[in-house]
Amino acid sequence: MNRVDETKRLLAASSEVQRREIFTSMRREFSVHPLETKLDAEAGTILDAVSKVDDFTLRGILKLIPEAAFKVYVVSALANWRDESPPGYHSFDFLLRDAVGGVRVRVKTQCLRGHVPMMATQVYQQLPADMYMVETQRIRGGKNHKTGEDTRPYKFGEFDVLAVSMHPSTRDWSSFMYTVAEWLLPRPENKALMLKFQPVSRSSNDVWTDSIETCIGWFRSKEEKTILD
Repeated sequence: MNRVDETKRLLAASSEVQRREIFTSMRREFSVHPLETKLDAEAGTILDAVSKVDDFTLRGILKLIPEAAFKVYVVSALANWRDESPPGYHSFDFLLRDAVGGVRVRVKTQCLRGHVPMMATQVYQQLPADMYMVETQRIRGGKNHKTGEDTRPYKFGEFDVLAVSMHPSTRDWSSFMYTVAEWLLPRPENKALMLKFQPVSRSSNDVWTDSIETCIGWFRSKEEKTILD
């Protein structure tokens, strides 16, 4: 048994009080996140401050977690891919690149109504009753100064893959469903714009998948479909 395994064995055999004492000692040497250094505060202090914010601010923070989870659970697990996401605000959240080329990924979260996952029929009655819902437009609205167009809707071509965090229904931050952006439903009044709300399948099928690599394969195949096919 090597030293690491022996240490794990000793920890498992220790009481909770003993493990907490060891944890506290280790925390003096190792930070949990670079933000601790940036803010010159321990993670516990930072989280205690966050816990005191109002509900509106907390909802804003919660919207950031899916992107962080995507990076931790999905991007870090991809072999032979590089994360070349540029700084600043873009219509996509991640730019991933392999030997073939780049893929732009937009991360969104399954919609909630109150604290319950929203079903597709709650927005559009003609949609399948067993599908969830995701909002596919920008959080903030605005107007194009030159054309006067509403800048909140996404246009087709602004990103390649839609990644939907399914945490509201799975309670698992590593759970995502993916589809090709070009397969999303258009707005009836303007086919160049994505519909505000899109139905999301609960499980993998021919147009939704829980594998980003499968979805990238679909995107690169250039096959023409819609998510209701």
